[in-house]
Amino acid sequence: MFSRLALALLLAAPLFAQTKTVSDAEVARVHRSALLIDTHNDVTSFTVDGFDIGSHSTKTMTDIARMKAGGMGAQFFAVYVSKSYVKNNQSAHRALEMIDTVRHDIIDRYPGDFALALTAGDIERIHRQGKIAALLGIEGGHAIEDSLRLLRDYYLLGVRYMTLTHTNTNNWADSSGDDTDSSIAHHHGLTPFGRQVVHEMNRLGMMVDISHTADATFWDVIKTSSAPPIASHSSCRALSNVPRNMTDEMIAALAKKGGVIQINFACEFLTQAAADAGVKYWDRLEDPKISPAEREKLYAEYQRSFPRPTLADVVAHIDHAVKIGGISSVGLGSDFDGITCAPQGLDSVDKWPALTRALLEKGYSADDIRKIYGLNLLRVMRAVEAESRRLQAHP
Repeated sequence: MFSRLALALLLAAPLFAQTKTVSDAEVARVHRSALLIDTHNDVTSFTVDGFDIGSHSTKTMTDIARMKAGGMGAQFFAVYVSKSYVKNNQSAHRALEMIDTVRHDIIDRYPGDFALALTAGDIERIHRQGKIAALLGIEGGHAIEDSLRLLRDYYLLGVRYMTLTHTNTNNWADSSGDDTDSSIAHHHGLTPFGRQVVHEMNRLGMMVDISHTADATFWDVIKTSSAPPIASHSSCRALSNVPRNMTDEMIAALAKKGGVIQINFACEFLTQAAADAGVKYWDRLEDPKISPAEREKLYAEYQRSFPRPTLADVVAHIDHAVKIGGISSVGLGSDFDGITCAPQGLDSVDKWPALTRALLEKGYSADDIRKIYGLNLLRVMRAVEAESRRLQAHP
């Protein structure tokens, strides 16, 4: 029989603690066998201003050549709407511009490389054709301007998930970005209209994304949604205690609901040291009283001293999420080009094979990796599509 100490140590150990030697051939074989789906990339914030995704730039983490080198099968491009557009009631205008940059500047400009996907079946079909499936996800629920009509319009334009909030609490859902700000009028989760939004997303077949939401909003979504939600780009709060990450209880609840947590690669979400360093410097960098010269000097100091996470830290978050929610509840949402710092060894879209190697070395099987890389997300999409058919058949 196990002693109590031995049992405690066993339960506390990482799920995949062993390390093994893996050949280049095995890495290549497993990587090619997976349909790699990344649920969040912000290169659209560059293409909307004229960046050609078919060219190479040291200013971005994403371009076509590197996506192909990374073996990508599908990419959800972020339809990111900054909270700054709320002030002058320009959120919908910006959302339409961002949808257009995906459809016009990426898909239509490079039809030999991308094709628009609207369903899980589309992703698989496009992948078989040797192209990258391109999908759209709205980041910031204020983009609907409190209108279910706009929500329906976005669905018709191809949007297949919506992040209910960004860093700002909107008129119907609380955000993790301002949850402790007492000057903000909070709803303590979803308002009655917020629940209508979730119900309508279920009816349409649009995935409900809880990344960026406050904890109370997350729990309201779990109670309200009849389809599995996702966290399109979030990591584990047990490893980096920041509001954008998910607690173990949240990961477990999302898994029980059939959803997935898509691990985010932002440095401050990966390690506590990076999170603490970011707070220390960014509060000072954003101080309007310091001069440009002082800000430049401080930023240089920040770059020199910042404790940058590594690929191993990404694997640690995957490990933790698998331990809490199971292998079928974890995926990848890099947030490439939406973050200022990515981990060493996994800092652009061509580096995905390095993650495959690290997971194989950690003891994950090829089947495990295929689930994390895309099969889990495809399962959620199919469940969301099936629930939409059910709701539309029985209004």
